Amino acid sequence: MSETETVANKELLKGAVHENKATSKRGLQERMFTAVFSGFVYPQIWEDPEVDIPAMKIDSTSRIMTICSGGCNMMNYLTESPASVTAVDLNPHHVALGRLKIAALKYLPDYESFFLFFGCADSAKNVENYDRYIAPNLDKYTKDYWEKFVFPHGRRINMFKKNLYKFGLLGKSIGMVHLVAKIYGQNPRDLLNAHSLEEQKEIFDRTLGPLFDKKLIRMICGNPESLYGLGIPPSQFDELNESADGNMASLLKARLERMACQFPIEDNYFAWQAFNRGYDRENKRAIPRYLKEEHYETLKANIDKAQVIHSTITEYLDAQGENSVDCYVFLDAQDWMNTDQLNDLWSAVLRSASDGARVIFRTAGDHSPLTEGLIEDNLSPWDYDKSLAAPRNEEDRSSIYGGFHTYTLDRSKINAKTKAA
Repeated sequence: MSETETVANKELLKGAVHENKATSKRGLQERMFTAVFSGFVYPQIWEDPEVDIPAMKIDSTSRIMTICSGGCNMMNYLTESPASVTAVDLNPHHVALGRLKIAALKYLPDYESFFLFFGCADSAKNVENYDRYIAPNLDKYTKDYWEKFVFPHGRRINMFKKNLYKFGLLGKSIGMVHLVAKIYGQNPRDLLNAHSLEEQKEIFDRTLGPLFDKKLIRMICGNPESLYGLGIPPSQFDELNESADGNMASLLKARLERMACQFPIEDNYFAWQAFNRGYDRENKRAIPRYLKEEHYETLKANIDKAQVIHSTITEYLDAQGENSVDCYVFLDAQDWMNTDQLNDLWSAVLRSASDGARVIFRTAGDHSPLTEGLIEDNLSPWDYDKSLAAPRNEEDRSSIYGGFHTYTLDRSKINAKTKAA
Protein backbone atom coordinates (compact mmCIF):
# COMPACT_ATOMS: atom_id res chain seq x y z
CA MET A 1 0.00 0.00 0.00
CA SER A 2 1.49 3.32 -1.03
CA GLU A 3 1.86 6.33 1.26
CA THR A 4 -0.76 8.15 -0.82
CA GLU A 5 -3.24 5.28 -0.42
CA THR A 6 -2.60 5.14 3.32
CA VAL A 7 -3.29 8.85 3.72
CA ALA A 8 -6.42 8.57 1.58
CA ASN A 9 -7.70 5.68 3.69
CA LYS A 10 -7.20 7.63 6.91
CA GLU A 11 -9.11 10.55 5.45
CA LEU A 12 -12.00 8.26 4.45
CA LEU A 13 -12.13 6.82 7.96
CA LYS A 14 -11.94 10.24 9.60
CA GLY A 15 -14.83 11.43 7.47
CA ALA A 16 -16.91 8.46 8.59
CA VAL A 17 -16.18 8.69 12.33
CA HIS A 18 -14.94 12.13 13.41
CA GLU A 19 -17.80 14.39 14.44
CA ASN A 20 -16.34 16.27 17.41
CA LYS A 21 -13.34 18.46 18.15
CA ALA A 22 -10.15 16.59 18.98
CA THR A 23 -9.91 18.46 22.28
CA SER A 24 -13.25 17.11 23.54
CA LYS A 25 -13.61 13.77 25.33
CA ARG A 26 -15.77 12.35 22.55
CA GLY A 27 -13.44 13.73 19.91
CA LEU A 28 -10.51 12.00 21.58
CA GLN A 29 -12.47 8.73 21.70
CA GLU A 30 -13.29 9.04 18.00
CA ARG A 31 -9.62 9.54 17.14
CA MET A 32 -8.58 6.62 19.31
CA PHE A 33 -11.07 4.47 17.42
CA THR A 34 -9.85 5.52 13.98
CA ALA A 35 -6.29 4.82 15.10
CA VAL A 36 -7.10 1.19 15.89
CA PHE A 37 -9.67 0.70 13.11
CA SER A 38 -7.38 1.86 10.31
CA GLY A 39 -5.61 -1.52 10.38
CA PHE A 40 -6.79 -5.04 9.59
CA VAL A 41 -9.99 -5.54 11.60
CA TYR A 42 -12.23 -8.39 10.40
CA PRO A 43 -10.79 -11.70 9.14
CA GLN A 44 -14.42 -12.90 9.06
CA ILE A 45 -17.68 -11.04 8.60
CA TRP A 46 -20.18 -11.23 11.50
CA GLU A 47 -23.51 -10.99 9.69
CA ASP A 48 -25.41 -14.21 9.02
CA PRO A 49 -25.93 -14.80 5.28
CA GLU A 50 -28.76 -17.21 5.99
CA VAL A 51 -30.75 -14.20 7.21
CA ASP A 52 -29.53 -11.86 4.48
CA ILE A 53 -30.27 -14.05 1.48
CA PRO A 54 -34.03 -14.57 1.97
CA ALA A 55 -34.45 -10.92 2.99
CA MET A 56 -32.85 -9.78 -0.27
CA LYS A 57 -34.78 -12.31 -2.39
CA ILE A 58 -31.74 -12.87 -4.58
CA ASP A 59 -32.33 -14.18 -8.10
CA SER A 60 -30.39 -14.30 -11.36
CA THR A 61 -31.10 -10.63 -12.09
CA SER A 62 -30.01 -9.27 -8.71
CA ARG A 63 -27.27 -6.65 -8.75
CA ILE A 64 -25.94 -6.55 -5.21
CA MET A 65 -23.88 -3.88 -3.51
CA THR A 66 -22.49 -4.86 -0.10
CA ILE A 67 -19.92 -3.59 2.34
CA CYS A 68 -16.97 -5.95 2.04
CA SER A 69 -15.66 -6.34 5.60
CA GLY A 70 -14.06 -9.81 5.74
CA GLY A 71 -15.42 -10.66 2.29
CA CYS A 72 -17.33 -13.76 3.40
CA ASN A 73 -20.82 -12.61 2.44
CA MET A 74 -19.70 -11.39 -0.96
CA MET A 75 -18.75 -15.02 -1.56
CA ASN A 76 -21.85 -16.39 0.18
CA TYR A 77 -24.18 -14.34 -2.02
CA LEU A 78 -22.51 -15.74 -5.14
CA THR A 79 -23.82 -19.19 -4.25
CA GLU A 80 -27.27 -17.85 -5.19
CA SER A 81 -26.06 -16.96 -8.73
CA PRO A 82 -26.98 -13.25 -8.80
CA ALA A 83 -26.18 -11.00 -11.76
CA SER A 84 -23.34 -9.29 -9.86
CA VAL A 85 -21.91 -8.60 -6.41
CA THR A 86 -19.88 -5.46 -5.74
CA ALA A 87 -18.18 -5.29 -2.35
CA VAL A 88 -17.18 -1.81 -1.18
CA ASP A 89 -15.02 -0.91 1.81
CA LEU A 90 -13.13 2.13 3.08
CA ASN A 91 -10.60 -0.14 4.83
CA PRO A 92 -7.84 -1.20 2.38
CA HIS A 93 -7.02 -4.28 4.45
CA HIS A 94 -10.53 -5.60 3.86
CA VAL A 95 -10.28 -4.72 0.18
CA ALA A 96 -7.10 -6.79 -0.09
CA LEU A 97 -8.68 -9.73 1.73
CA GLY A 98 -11.78 -9.62 -0.46
CA ARG A 99 -9.72 -9.57 -3.64
CA LEU A 100 -7.57 -12.41 -2.33
CA LYS A 101 -10.69 -14.53 -1.83
CA ILE A 102 -11.79 -13.91 -5.40
CA ALA A 103 -8.36 -14.78 -6.79
CA ALA A 104 -8.02 -17.86 -4.59
CA LEU A 105 -11.34 -19.22 -5.81
CA LYS A 106 -10.34 -18.56 -9.41
CA TYR A 107 -6.82 -19.94 -9.39
CA LEU A 108 -6.34 -22.52 -6.64
CA PRO A 109 -6.51 -25.97 -8.22
CA ASP A 110 -9.37 -27.58 -6.27
CA TYR A 111 -11.83 -27.40 -3.39
CA GLU A 112 -9.39 -28.94 -0.92
CA SER A 113 -6.78 -26.23 -1.48
CA PHE A 114 -9.44 -23.53 -1.23
CA PHE A 115 -10.76 -24.94 2.06
CA LEU A 116 -7.23 -25.27 3.41
CA PHE A 117 -6.66 -21.61 2.61
CA PHE A 118 -9.79 -20.13 4.21
CA GLY A 119 -11.35 -22.97 6.17
CA CYS A 120 -8.15 -23.82 8.06
CA ALA A 121 -5.97 -20.79 7.26
CA ASP A 122 -3.04 -22.18 9.23
CA SER A 123 -0.89 -24.26 6.90
CA ALA A 124 2.49 -23.57 5.30
CA LYS A 125 0.97 -25.14 2.18
CA ASN A 126 -1.22 -22.05 1.86
CA VAL A 127 1.82 -19.85 1.36
CA GLU A 128 3.20 -22.27 -1.21
CA ASN A 129 -0.12 -22.25 -3.05
CA TYR A 130 -0.29 -18.48 -2.85
CA ASP A 131 3.12 -18.12 -4.50
CA ARG A 132 2.39 -20.74 -7.14
CA TYR A 133 -1.23 -20.12 -8.09
CA ILE A 134 -2.52 -16.83 -6.70
CA ALA A 135 0.25 -14.23 -6.65
CA PRO A 136 0.92 -14.28 -10.43
CA ASN A 137 -2.74 -13.37 -11.02
CA LEU A 138 -3.19 -10.57 -8.49
CA ASP A 139 -3.50 -6.88 -9.27
CA LYS A 140 -0.54 -4.83 -8.05
CA TYR A 141 -2.43 -3.28 -5.12
CA THR A 142 -3.42 -6.65 -3.68
CA LYS A 143 -0.12 -8.36 -4.41
CA ASP A 144 1.85 -5.55 -2.77
CA TYR A 145 -0.39 -5.76 0.28
CA TRP A 146 0.02 -9.48 0.89
CA GLU A 147 3.73 -9.49 0.16
CA LYS A 148 4.63 -6.52 2.32
CA PHE A 149 6.90 -7.41 5.23
CA VAL A 150 5.29 -6.64 8.59
CA PHE A 151 6.49 -7.54 12.05
CA PRO A 152 6.34 -10.28 13.28
CA HIS A 153 4.98 -12.28 10.33
CA GLY A 154 7.43 -11.46 7.58
CA ARG A 155 5.21 -11.27 4.52
CA ARG A 156 1.56 -10.63 5.39
CA ILE A 157 0.52 -13.76 3.52
CA ASN A 158 2.24 -15.74 6.28
CA MET A 159 -0.85 -15.13 8.43
CA PHE A 160 -2.39 -17.98 6.43
CA LYS A 161 0.05 -20.44 7.93
CA LYS A 162 -0.52 -19.16 11.49
CA ASN A 163 -4.36 -19.11 11.56
CA LEU A 164 -5.64 -15.96 9.90
CA TYR A 165 -8.59 -15.89 12.31
CA LYS A 166 -6.32 -15.12 15.24
CA PHE A 167 -5.26 -11.90 13.55
CA GLY A 168 -6.94 -8.65 12.75
CA LEU A 169 -8.26 -6.43 15.49
CA LEU A 170 -11.26 -8.68 16.08
CA GLY A 171 -9.21 -11.87 16.10
CA LYS A 172 -6.87 -10.43 18.70
CA SER A 173 -9.79 -9.15 20.76
CA ILE A 174 -11.34 -12.62 20.80
CA GLY A 175 -7.95 -13.90 21.92
CA MET A 176 -8.01 -11.44 24.82
CA VAL A 177 -11.46 -12.68 25.81
CA HIS A 178 -10.10 -16.23 25.88
CA LEU A 179 -7.20 -15.05 28.04
CA VAL A 180 -9.50 -13.30 30.53
CA ALA A 181 -11.71 -16.39 30.71
CA LYS A 182 -8.63 -18.51 31.36
CA ILE A 183 -7.55 -16.19 34.18
CA TYR A 184 -10.89 -16.92 35.83
CA GLY A 185 -10.42 -20.65 35.25
CA GLN A 186 -12.79 -21.04 32.30
CA ASN A 187 -12.29 -22.29 28.74
CA PRO A 188 -14.72 -21.04 26.05
CA ARG A 189 -13.94 -24.16 23.99
CA ASP A 190 -15.90 -26.26 26.51
CA LEU A 191 -19.08 -25.19 24.71
CA LEU A 192 -18.01 -27.10 21.60
CA ASN A 193 -18.39 -30.36 23.52
CA ALA A 194 -22.14 -29.89 24.01
CA HIS A 195 -24.54 -32.32 22.30
CA SER A 196 -27.79 -30.42 22.73
CA LEU A 197 -29.15 -26.93 23.28
CA GLU A 198 -29.84 -27.87 26.88
CA GLU A 199 -26.23 -28.88 27.39
CA GLN A 200 -25.02 -25.69 25.71
CA LYS A 201 -27.11 -23.69 28.17
CA GLU A 202 -25.81 -25.68 31.14
CA ILE A 203 -22.18 -25.17 30.11
CA PHE A 204 -22.68 -21.45 29.48
CA ASP A 205 -24.38 -20.91 32.84
CA ARG A 206 -21.56 -22.75 34.58
CA THR A 207 -18.60 -21.23 32.73
CA LEU A 208 -18.92 -17.99 30.78
CA GLY A 209 -22.16 -16.58 32.17
CA PRO A 210 -20.90 -15.93 35.72
CA LEU A 211 -17.92 -13.97 34.41
CA PHE A 212 -20.21 -11.04 33.62
CA ASP A 213 -20.91 -10.65 37.34
CA LYS A 214 -17.23 -10.02 38.05
CA LYS A 215 -16.45 -6.42 38.95
CA LEU A 216 -13.51 -6.22 36.53
CA ILE A 217 -15.55 -7.61 33.63
CA ARG A 218 -18.40 -5.20 34.29
CA MET A 219 -15.96 -2.30 34.34
CA ILE A 220 -14.40 -3.42 31.05
CA CYS A 221 -17.81 -3.82 29.40
CA GLY A 222 -18.81 -0.30 30.41
CA ASN A 223 -15.72 1.30 28.90
CA PRO A 224 -16.16 2.44 25.26
CA GLU A 225 -12.47 1.97 24.52
CA SER A 226 -12.69 -1.69 25.51
CA LEU A 227 -15.05 -2.39 22.62
CA TYR A 228 -12.98 -0.76 19.88
CA GLY A 229 -11.49 -4.18 19.23
CA LEU A 230 -14.95 -5.39 18.21
CA GLY A 231 -15.20 -2.58 15.66
CA ILE A 232 -17.64 -0.56 17.77
CA PRO A 233 -17.08 3.22 17.43
CA PRO A 234 -18.17 5.69 20.14
CA SER A 235 -21.45 6.53 18.41
CA GLN A 236 -22.41 2.85 18.22
CA PHE A 237 -21.40 2.34 21.84
CA ASP A 238 -23.92 5.03 22.77
CA GLU A 239 -26.63 3.13 20.89
CA LEU A 240 -25.72 -0.08 22.68
CA ASN A 241 -25.55 1.60 26.06
CA GLU A 242 -28.97 3.14 25.54
CA SER A 243 -30.40 -0.27 24.64
CA ALA A 244 -28.83 -1.67 27.80
CA ASP A 245 -30.11 1.12 30.06
CA GLY A 246 -26.50 1.70 31.03
CA ASN A 247 -25.82 -1.95 31.91
CA MET A 248 -23.47 -3.00 29.12
CA ALA A 249 -22.30 -6.15 30.90
CA SER A 250 -25.87 -7.44 31.01
CA LEU A 251 -26.47 -6.67 27.33
CA LEU A 252 -23.23 -8.28 26.17
CA LYS A 253 -23.92 -11.33 28.33
CA ALA A 254 -27.39 -11.69 26.80
CA ARG A 255 -26.05 -11.53 23.25
CA LEU A 256 -23.22 -13.94 23.95
CA GLU A 257 -25.71 -16.28 25.61
CA ARG A 258 -27.92 -16.15 22.52
CA MET A 259 -24.99 -17.14 20.33
CA ALA A 260 -23.94 -19.89 22.72
CA CYS A 261 -27.34 -21.33 23.57
CA GLN A 262 -30.03 -20.50 21.01
CA PHE A 263 -28.57 -22.31 17.98
CA PRO A 264 -27.08 -25.82 17.67
CA ILE A 265 -23.35 -25.48 18.23
CA GLU A 266 -22.50 -28.10 15.61
CA ASP A 267 -23.34 -25.80 12.69
CA ASN A 268 -23.05 -22.28 14.14
CA TYR A 269 -19.77 -21.14 12.65
CA PHE A 270 -19.99 -17.78 14.43
CA ALA A 271 -19.92 -19.60 17.76
CA TRP A 272 -16.98 -21.68 16.57
CA GLN A 273 -15.05 -18.55 15.71
CA ALA A 274 -15.89 -16.99 19.07
CA PHE A 275 -15.20 -20.06 21.19
CA ASN A 276 -12.67 -21.99 19.09
CA ARG A 277 -10.99 -19.20 17.08
CA GLY A 278 -11.50 -21.21 13.92
CA TYR A 279 -14.01 -23.21 11.87
CA ASP A 280 -15.05 -26.84 12.19
CA ARG A 281 -12.45 -28.29 9.86
CA GLU A 282 -13.10 -31.92 10.80
CA ASN A 283 -16.82 -32.28 10.14
CA LYS A 284 -17.13 -29.14 8.00
CA ARG A 285 -20.56 -28.34 9.41
CA ALA A 286 -19.82 -25.12 11.27
CA ILE A 287 -18.51 -23.29 8.22
CA PRO A 288 -19.95 -20.53 6.02
CA ARG A 289 -21.71 -21.66 2.88
CA TYR A 290 -18.93 -20.41 0.56
CA LEU A 291 -16.59 -22.98 2.15
CA LYS A 292 -18.97 -25.91 1.70
CA GLU A 293 -18.02 -28.33 -1.04
CA GLU A 294 -21.59 -28.47 -2.32
CA HIS A 295 -21.33 -24.81 -3.39
CA TYR A 296 -17.81 -24.93 -4.82
CA GLU A 297 -18.70 -25.41 -8.49
CA THR A 298 -21.43 -22.77 -8.33
CA LEU A 299 -18.96 -20.33 -6.84
CA LYS A 300 -16.43 -21.10 -9.56
CA ALA A 301 -19.07 -20.45 -12.19
CA ASN A 302 -20.07 -17.12 -10.64
CA ILE A 303 -16.78 -15.71 -9.38
CA ASP A 304 -16.31 -13.35 -12.34
CA LYS A 305 -19.48 -11.56 -11.22
CA ALA A 306 -17.72 -10.25 -8.09
CA GLN A 307 -15.54 -7.20 -7.62
CA VAL A 308 -14.11 -5.32 -4.63
CA ILE A 309 -13.89 -1.51 -4.59
CA HIS A 310 -11.96 0.75 -2.18
CA SER A 311 -14.35 3.59 -1.41
CA THR A 312 -16.99 4.79 0.98
CA ILE A 313 -20.40 3.41 0.11
CA THR A 314 -21.82 6.88 -0.53
CA GLU A 315 -19.04 7.85 -2.92
CA TYR A 316 -19.40 4.56 -4.74
CA LEU A 317 -23.17 4.92 -5.14
CA ASP A 318 -22.83 8.55 -6.24
CA ALA A 319 -20.86 7.27 -9.22
CA GLN A 320 -23.44 4.66 -10.26
CA GLY A 321 -26.16 5.10 -12.84
CA GLU A 322 -29.88 5.21 -12.21
CA ASN A 323 -31.67 1.86 -11.81
CA SER A 324 -28.31 0.10 -11.40
CA VAL A 325 -28.61 -1.66 -8.02
CA ASP A 326 -31.24 -4.11 -6.74
CA CYS A 327 -29.92 -5.08 -3.31
CA TYR A 328 -27.92 -3.07 -0.78
CA VAL A 329 -26.19 -4.53 2.28
CA PHE A 330 -25.01 -1.88 4.73
CA LEU A 331 -24.08 -4.12 7.69
CA ASP A 332 -24.11 -1.80 10.74
CA ALA A 333 -22.41 1.16 9.04
CA GLN A 334 -25.31 3.54 9.60
CA ASP A 335 -24.80 3.38 13.35
CA TRP A 336 -21.65 5.38 12.63
CA MET A 337 -23.42 8.12 10.69
CA ASN A 338 -24.88 11.49 11.60
CA THR A 339 -28.05 12.75 9.91
CA ASP A 340 -26.18 14.56 7.13
CA GLN A 341 -24.24 11.41 6.27
CA LEU A 342 -27.41 9.30 6.39
CA ASN A 343 -29.22 11.62 3.99
CA ASP A 344 -26.27 11.80 1.62
CA LEU A 345 -26.19 8.01 1.53
CA TRP A 346 -29.91 7.53 1.01
CA SER A 347 -30.05 10.21 -1.67
CA ALA A 348 -27.47 8.13 -3.54
CA VAL A 349 -29.42 4.95 -2.83
CA LEU A 350 -32.69 6.43 -4.05
CA ARG A 351 -31.11 7.61 -7.28
CA SER A 352 -29.30 4.34 -8.05
CA ALA A 353 -31.98 1.87 -6.92
CA SER A 354 -34.29 -0.10 -9.17
CA ASP A 355 -37.99 -0.19 -8.36
CA GLY A 356 -38.49 -2.85 -5.70
CA ALA A 357 -34.86 -2.63 -4.58
CA ARG A 358 -34.20 -3.91 -1.08
CA VAL A 359 -31.85 -2.46 1.51
CA ILE A 360 -30.86 -4.56 4.50
CA PHE A 361 -28.82 -3.47 7.48
CA ARG A 362 -28.26 -4.13 11.15
CA THR A 363 -28.13 -1.88 14.19
CA ALA A 364 -26.58 -2.16 17.62
CA GLY A 365 -29.92 -1.28 19.20
CA ASP A 366 -33.34 -2.41 18.02
CA HIS A 367 -34.45 0.85 16.38
CA SER A 368 -33.86 1.93 12.79
CA PRO A 369 -31.93 5.21 12.58
CA LEU A 370 -33.82 6.14 9.42
CA THR A 371 -37.12 6.93 11.11
CA GLU A 372 -35.73 10.05 12.73
CA GLY A 373 -32.62 10.55 10.62
CA LEU A 374 -33.91 10.81 7.06
CA ILE A 375 -35.72 13.73 5.50
CA GLU A 376 -39.18 12.98 4.14
CA ASP A 377 -38.12 12.85 0.48
CA ASN A 378 -35.53 10.18 1.24
CA LEU A 379 -37.70 8.12 3.59
CA SER A 380 -41.22 8.19 2.15
CA PRO A 381 -40.62 6.02 -0.97
CA TRP A 382 -39.54 3.05 1.16
CA ASP A 383 -41.71 0.33 2.67
CA TYR A 384 -40.54 -0.82 6.10
CA ASP A 385 -42.23 -3.45 8.25
CA LYS A 386 -40.95 -2.74 11.75
CA SER A 387 -42.58 -5.92 13.09
CA LEU A 388 -40.10 -8.06 11.12
CA ALA A 389 -36.98 -6.44 12.58
CA ALA A 390 -36.86 -8.37 15.85
CA PRO A 391 -37.79 -11.83 14.47
CA ARG A 392 -35.22 -11.64 11.70
CA ASN A 393 -32.59 -10.46 14.14
CA GLU A 394 -33.40 -13.43 16.38
CA GLU A 395 -32.57 -15.76 13.47
CA ASP A 396 -29.05 -14.31 13.09
CA ARG A 397 -26.61 -16.85 14.51
CA SER A 398 -23.91 -14.25 15.16
CA SER A 399 -26.25 -12.74 17.77
CA ILE A 400 -24.27 -9.53 18.16
CA TYR A 401 -26.86 -7.04 16.90
CA GLY A 402 -30.07 -5.61 18.28
CA GLY A 403 -31.98 -5.09 15.04
CA PHE A 404 -32.21 -6.34 11.44
CA HIS A 405 -33.99 -3.99 9.05
CA THR A 406 -35.30 -4.36 5.49
CA TYR A 407 -36.47 -1.44 3.34
CA THR A 408 -38.13 -1.96 -0.06
CA LEU A 409 -38.40 0.80 -2.66
CA ASP A 410 -41.82 1.63 -4.10
CA ARG A 411 -41.28 4.18 -6.86
CA SER A 412 -45.02 4.62 -7.31
CA LYS A 413 -44.93 6.68 -4.12
CA ILE A 414 -42.50 9.08 -5.77
CA ASN A 415 -44.67 9.30 -8.88
CA ALA A 416 -47.80 9.89 -6.81
CA LYS A 417 -46.10 12.63 -4.85
CA THR A 418 -44.86 14.27 -8.05
CA LYS A 419 -48.36 14.26 -9.55
CA ALA A 420 -49.84 15.68 -6.37
CA ALA A 421 -47.33 18.50 -6.44
